[in-house]
Amino acid sequence: MLELLTGTGLAVAAGLNAYVPLLILGLAGRFLDFIELPAGWTWLQNEWVLLVLAVLLVVEIVADKIPAVDSINDWIQSIVRPAAGGIVFGTGSATQTAAVTDPAAFFESNQWVPVVAGIVIALGVHATKMLVRPAANALTAGAAAPVLSTGEDIGAVMLSLFAILIPILVIIALIALVVIVFSIFRRMRRRRQSVAPA
Repeated sequence: MLELLTGTGLAVAAGLNAYVPLLILGLAGRFLDFIELPAGWTWLQNEWVLLVLAVLLVVEIVADKIPAVDSINDWIQSIVRPAAGGIVFGTGSATQTAAVTDPAAFFESNQWVPVVAGIVIALGVHATKMLVRPAANALTAGAAAPVLSTGEDIGAVMLSLFAILIPILVIIALIALVVIVFSIFRRMRRRRQSVAPA
């Protein structure tokens, strides 16, 4: 159960920002004694991988704060975020995977299930983000981009930390995330109705 919460929290975080959960998971595996990454995923804690993830995270944070550039970034991230979701769910759920060394064994067993689950979860979150962002930018003349992006980054960090350290809090964080998304949709609908000509 806790493994499922860990994997889900990390995959949702990847849907918000692909590099945050990858970096946090890699750093946790490298520096925290009580976190041991599954054998097939230990490459995440390699110092060069961590450096590349940190650089990509900085690029993502900057690009996601600029109106119009954020939408282009979202299209590019349509492959990266689901892939990251698959990686972190597979890693976070502590599934021993042979994906790196033996792809045939990976597909013959059920070891691919957590990876696919992570891809689907991250893709769903990413798709929701792609729907909200352009509409919010249009309604606010671009002012929403940095605010939403900062919220997404904070959410990704919090979800990643909860998933790794206190997985039960992932449930509360996910409920809060759903409430926030619904309230944003409701505000956008009200604002659109007030702007629409009579």
